[in-house]
Formats: sequence, C-alpha cells, structure tokens
Amino acid sequence: MRILQRKTAHYTEPQKVAKMGIYPFFREIQSDQDTVVTIKGKKVLMFGSNSYMGLTNHPKIKEAAIKAIEKYGSGCAGSRFLNGTLDIHIELEKKLAEYVNKEATLVYSTGFQVNLGVIPTVTNRNDYILIDELDHASIIEATRLSFAKVLKYRHNDMTSLERLLKRCEPNRIKLIIVDGIFSMDGDIADLPGIVKLAEKYEATIMVDDAHAIGVIGEHGSGTASHFGLTDKVDLIMGTFSKSLASLGGFIASDADTINYIKHHSRTLIFSASMTPASAATVLAALEIIKNEPERMKKLWEITRYTIDNFKRLGFDIGLTETPIIPLYIRDNMKTLMLTKMLLDEGVFVNPVVSPAVSKDSTLIRFSLMATHTKEQIDTALEKIEKVGKKLKIIQ
Repeated sequence: MRILQRKTAHYTEPQKVAKMGIYPFFREIQSDQDTVVTIKGKKVLMFGSNSYMGLTNHPKIKEAAIKAIEKYGSGCAGSRFLNGTLDIHIELEKKLAEYVNKEATLVYSTGFQVNLGVIPTVTNRNDYILIDELDHASIIEATRLSFAKVLKYRHNDMTSLERLLKRCEPNRIKLIIVDGIFSMDGDIADLPGIVKLAEKYEATIMVDDAHAIGVIGEHGSGTASHFGLTDKVDLIMGTFSKSLASLGGFIASDADTINYIKHHSRTLIFSASMTPASAATVLAALEIIKNEPERMKKLWEITRYTIDNFKRLGFDIGLTETPIIPLYIRDNMKTLMLTKMLLDEGVFVNPVVSPAVSKDSTLIRFSLMATHTKEQIDTALEKIEKVGKKLKIIQ
C-alpha cells in the first residue's frame, strides 16, 4: 500500500457514523429543489435549501434554460478569455452591474471560483487581507493563494478589526473581506462599522453577498444596498446558485478594477466558461425578482414568523435576523441524531458539526424559501419540537 492509500485508509469517521445509522451527508434527492422533495420515494419537507426565492423550478427559469440550449448548445468548450464568451454573458454582466449599482461586473463558472480568482489577483506580498473569523470557506481558501499577510478579526467586532488595521503599514492595500449575510449564523455584517474604519485607515472593502442577493437590499441587491452604502463598498461578490436559481458567480466593481481582474484572474482565464443555460436562467431570475417583489415580502414575513416560534419553543438561535436560522445543539452526536430523526419524520435540515465548527458550536441549519407556506413551517416546527424534547435539547 502506498503512502497516499495508507493515509486515506485511516480516515474512517464517515464509515463509523454510517454504521450508527446517522450519516447525514450526500442524501440522494430524486426530485426538483422545492419546498417538498422526494428521498427514497418519500415526500420530505425541504428546510435545507439555499433557494431563498424559491425559483429553481419556476416555469420561466426552465423555459430560459431550454431556449438557451436550443440556441447555444450545452456548453462553450473553452474559457471566457478565449473562445467561451457569448453575447449572453455580456448581457448578463450588464444586467448585474445595473442590479448592484456598480460600473461593471464579471461572471465566473462558480461562486467559489470568484473568491479564489479575485482575492489573490487584487493583493500581493506587500498587502494585507483582513477577514471575519466566520467568513465563508471560499474566502479562507482564497487567502491561502495570496501572498498577502492575512489577519483575522473577531466576528462582527469592530474593535478587533480596528486593532488589526492599526498594525497594517500605510500605503499598502488593506482588503477587508466580509460575508454580507453569514451563511451558518444568519446574522448580517456590521457594514456601517466596517465602512467607517475603512475610511479612517484607507482600506478596501469586499462584500461576499452569496447569501444576501435576493434576500436584502433594494430588489434583493445585497448588503451594500441594504445599508445604503453601495458607493462605499469597492467589490461586491455574489453567487447564482442560491436566490438566482442557477450556477455561477460574479464580481462587481468600478470598470478599471474589473478590467484588471478580467486579465489577471486565473480561475477565470483557465476555467471553462459558464454554460449558456446557466447564464440564461440568471437573467430570467433577475427579471422575476424585479417584477415580483411580493416574493421578498413573503420571505421576510415567514422569516419573522419562524424566528418568533423557535424562540417560543426555547431553541437557541443565536443572533440570526435572516431566513438562515441556526438551531444551536452544541453537541456533535445530538446534532447528527436530530438530523436523522427529523428526516425520519419527513423534515430535511442540514447539520453543521466539527471540524467545520467547534464541538460546542454545532448546529442545525434551518433555511427558508419564499415559497414555503405557514402550514409547512408549522408542521416542521411541530416535528422539531417533538424530536428536540426527546433528545432533551429543549424542555
């Protein structure tokens, strides 16, 4: 057995959990991503999706994808840099720039690629990257590709951030990167506080709006819009795989910065282009969100309703204020057991356990879609209360 095989053979944690009957990952879904999905032939309420606008099976989305394939085929067979730029990509970039109120945007094949491609491109060994300790994994990985010095501040703590900014040399790029809405805890970045410090220390701000697009801001255009600070934020990143019902991502900024990234970002230059169907579905999703503001209104109505009810039941939901609602279990085994027991009861939720988080921070991630009904939410609350009491998570 070679060294690699010896290493991989020792990794048996998933097998151990599977033998216990509580392995919660790679669950096979046999239907579309809707409020109800099919797993092993059984109907299950879906509260683990990132489709906040509930658009993944919207007729106009499907129609846009079909028409794009009929016109352009299934793929571009190359990168944006060479043969893979279509007119539909350019149209999408213009529409996105208008949507987030920036001069220009650049679309990538995935959201993860945006962060991996942009962050190392705009920083070098003489610069600084300052990140929130709860920033997304794609941001963490991107900082590892940069030669810049990486400094991590305490979550949403402006005193901690300022302490780090004071350590940075003047006349260097100081890139502050923050999630707009934090993907596990559901709280919103203190963007006003970050902007105040960025102006004081001449820092650059990049907001990862993967979970904010479609959720907050004018027509769901994100965190900067939500706070009225779009002109103070230098870079806005977003993904298409959540509210925009597709696959891919974008970076938005001033025209000069986008031009620089376009000609230096390795994950753009050396990756296959975003598929025509993906681009078309994003365009359709943007149109639906703009023309159906009631979707966002409904999402926030059920968000407030669900948060109030989880508090009533006695669950620890932290500081969430968005459709992402964490149920803190703070115990690995109970988190896995709760996930399995809920699935048996017909409710799909996502477990977050160590090493993704510390053992005393494990949680169930309960997320809402605009298309959820109060009846579906009430059913899920009833099941979660029942299982929560059985596991002595709540009284």
